[in-house]
Amino acid sequence: MAWLLWIGFVFIVLWVLSRIRASLLLWSCGLAALLATATLANWLSAWLASLLWLLFLPTALILNTPVLRRLLISDPTRKRIQKILPPMSDSEKTAIEAGSIWWDGELFSGHPNWQQLDDLPAPSLTAEETAFLEGPVNTLCEMIDDWEITHTLNDLPESVWAFLKQERFFGMIIPKQYGGLEFSAHAHSEVIMRIASRSGSAGVTVMVPNSLGPAELLLHYGTDTQKQHYLPRLANGEEIPCFALTNPLAGSDAGAIPDYGVICRDQHEGEEILGIRLNWEKRYITLGPVATLLGLAFKVLDPDHLLSDNPEPGISCALIPTTTPGVEIGSRHAPLNAVFQNGPNRGKDVFIPLDWIIGGEKGIGHGWRMLMECLSAGRGISLPATAVSSAKLASQTTGAYARVRKQFKMPIGRFEGVEEALARIGGYTYMMDAARLLTTTALDLGEKPSVVTAIIKYQLTEHMRKTLNDAMDIHGGRGICMGPNNYLARPYQQIPIAITVEGANILTRSMIIFGQGAMRCHPYLTKELDAISDPDPENASHAFDKAFIGHLGHTLGNASRSLLYRLSFGRLAPYPKQAGVMHRHYQHLGTLSAGFAFLSDIALLMLGGALKRKEKLSGRLADALGFLYLGSAILKHFSNNTQLPAEKPLADWACQYCLQQAEEAIDGVLRNFPQAWLGWALRLIIMPWGRTFRAPSDKLGHRVGTLLLSPSSTRNVLTAGIFQSSNADDITGRLEDALRKAIVAEHAEQKIRQSRRTQAIGQHYAAWLKELAAASIIRSSEIPILMDAYNAALAVIQVDDFPTTQPARENQS
Repeated sequence: MAWLLWIGFVFIVLWVLSRIRASLLLWSCGLAALLATATLANWLSAWLASLLWLLFLPTALILNTPVLRRLLISDPTRKRIQKILPPMSDSEKTAIEAGSIWWDGELFSGHPNWQQLDDLPAPSLTAEETAFLEGPVNTLCEMIDDWEITHTLNDLPESVWAFLKQERFFGMIIPKQYGGLEFSAHAHSEVIMRIASRSGSAGVTVMVPNSLGPAELLLHYGTDTQKQHYLPRLANGEEIPCFALTNPLAGSDAGAIPDYGVICRDQHEGEEILGIRLNWEKRYITLGPVATLLGLAFKVLDPDHLLSDNPEPGISCALIPTTTPGVEIGSRHAPLNAVFQNGPNRGKDVFIPLDWIIGGEKGIGHGWRMLMECLSAGRGISLPATAVSSAKLASQTTGAYARVRKQFKMPIGRFEGVEEALARIGGYTYMMDAARLLTTTALDLGEKPSVVTAIIKYQLTEHMRKTLNDAMDIHGGRGICMGPNNYLARPYQQIPIAITVEGANILTRSMIIFGQGAMRCHPYLTKELDAISDPDPENASHAFDKAFIGHLGHTLGNASRSLLYRLSFGRLAPYPKQAGVMHRHYQHLGTLSAGFAFLSDIALLMLGGALKRKEKLSGRLADALGFLYLGSAILKHFSNNTQLPAEKPLADWACQYCLQQAEEAIDGVLRNFPQAWLGWALRLIIMPWGRTFRAPSDKLGHRVGTLLLSPSSTRNVLTAGIFQSSNADDITGRLEDALRKAIVAEHAEQKIRQSRRTQAIGQHYAAWLKELAAASIIRSSEIPILMDAYNAALAVIQVDDFPTTQPARENQS
């Protein structure tokens, strides 16, 4: 009985201390109270109580006495870290400092404030944005024939280019004062998503000028003169922009680009001025072959000290008209037969004035920071929008096809194997859309969450790949035969493009998300590193000691939270007052957040700077953080939709999937921890019951898969935002028409199946139906219904074929 009282008292004290985010002093007082109570109540034997007091008192005294603590702990720790910590390059520092800390910081804290998440506004469109989507965007989608674009023209038609310029599609992010549309991040995402559902090539063409490029950089860093000159021209399409960053020898390691410019004097427009002589070689530059304005990233050198004493000011960004002498541009790459304009360019001894640098002379050397802070547009808006577009298209078309297509006299969507894939498609799509919407909310609130945008770029493009793989498996032969009526092959074929651009996914997962996230989001780590680099020993000692003690209290809190939440199966974890039926998901995510934060601290403590070279561990920690963010987004999305009961299976499936994946990632770190004994010791705190989160059940998967097979408000929520044609001559409109007719005909088909009457070999379907009607198996009035469903199904099941004289290959011209 005494032990039960002791354990209960320990639980209460630890729970209170962890919930109030206690300081180290409060932790010491709380632990002292535990020991005193246990000693006075004789809950501990005399020898054990003496041993615990002997260990506790000197430790508490040292930790809570600043002079002793600095002398014996924090100063030696600081000096040791200084010796073993690898030097951090300027580009690494800039990448870490770029952007802002947002919900990722809450997840890293181990004690996320769910009310803060729930209080965020739901995304919404203005009347002007809605009108643009329902007007020019839908008109554009109707103009697009993706087969003609990719197979015949090898480009967008001139009429489409003209329409894009006329309706200012390239000026969505440009303020109205410069002639742009000045749309929100949410509207920007919605536009790209709808266009991409019709044509990936058209989507990319619109995406690039509105993401990382001259307009984005000018808005944040350009001089007033640069803005006044270029932004109106970019908005109306008079200037077509591109941005050249990637060099053949420096792709992912963009900070190592060998392209350079030397400060010198030369002639420009008949006058000798101070400028930069540039030489560069770039590739993979989207819109490069048709660009009139080239944004260029390069390193500036000043060997003659014409600007300052610094001979290498660093990476800079400039705007260069492509007609400038020495600029060579115009050839094309062929990225997986997508026909958006993409190609290499180069420059040989190109002389430019200093005021062509973005930001003018003051912008020299600040290009890397500009790029890092502006990556959020491509990572947080454009690529997630295209990924979600593909997932929504897969959900809509695959669900309809699985209901219309029959094998063994029943819709293939009713087979459990197909249903399993349909559930993944639906669950992934719901999760991806939730993450897209939560991230655009952050961007519209003025945040620049660099870690979050890296997470959703990686996670959403990877789940796009999984979703399209499942969709292609279900479509079978219908999916693999190219032609005007194939709506899946192009998105499937071009999956690796999204995986590769804006930071290749392997790199993003293994090095960027956790590597940058740990440094950027941890509440104390950056302060400790700043103190270590402080040249003043006294300031360094004081600052490091303060951060170190805060860090220690933070780690104790997360260890306590992780253990208590896990032992209680999450029931001690908090949740917001509006959580409703999803409160257990909030608690489970909070439990994993505490475990993740504690594990991160120990990994950083034990491995230090070597952790960035342990890319497998870093990648698993990135997975854990990523699925925690995705889970948070799902809960917010469900809350925004007023917790619709019909939507709950989707939210439950997606949440359970995220919980299982996050736990699997944490388990992978523990199993592969370099110090195996420590991995097992950490498991006792982080997973005392072992792994407790399971993949979504078959029963839940059945409910999700079934949602895709019939028109409903829930299916509409899942597929909202993509282009949906009502034209019966359009394959997507034809598919929805076939779905409705198949559902209407199901009652009569059921009667035929129950009769066990089979159609004779060679007998026409219409004649057989008349025979069934004559036998009173079906009513005569049901014959037209069955014929409509039969003909509609044939129309969507058929694949394109071509004359034998036409080469069965892609047009490579």
